[in-house]
Amino acid sequence: MLDRKVAQLLNEQVNKEFYSAYLYLDFSNYYYQEGLDGFGNWYKIQAQEERDHAMLFIQYLQNNGEAVVLEAIAKPDAVLDNLKAPLTEGLKHEQYVTGLIHTIYGAAHEVKDFRTVQFLDWFVKEQGEEEKNAEDLIKKYELFGGDPKSLYMLNSELSARVYTAPSLTL
Repeated sequence: MLDRKVAQLLNEQVNKEFYSAYLYLDFSNYYYQEGLDGFGNWYKIQAQEERDHAMLFIQYLQNNGEAVVLEAIAKPDAVLDNLKAPLTEGLKHEQYVTGLIHTIYGAAHEVKDFRTVQFLDWFVKEQGEEEKNAEDLIKKYELFGGDPKSLYMLNSELSARVYTAPSLTL
């Protein structure tokens, strides 16, 4: 059995991960509407990853005999009024999610729930990668986004991203 607080935080994280998927779908839709299909593709795949993260939390809760409580998913509220906005909002969101993962990690460690700590190790590493990817996108946009030809090339680069399911074994 999981500690009550840890189980609650894990359940809350399920909803946060689904919200992340909604947010990234919103970014994807914005870029498709703006004619930047590569950027749209990049965020559509990002949404798939976040959905899979939610499913990993669900599986972990189920494997530990915990009830999964699904809550309503809030509508994304990021203001997307320029091409850089989703990129900066994406970085802020990943930093927020990193904080959430750290909170769960700390709660699990406090009650010596080392199985949950081990489960969360993958997410800690993943969040480092997510933040770096978001930072790299911002840097590339700042370098190339102002020039139409360079923006076209960056868009083409992002269109090559393909979905890869997470390799975490529960």
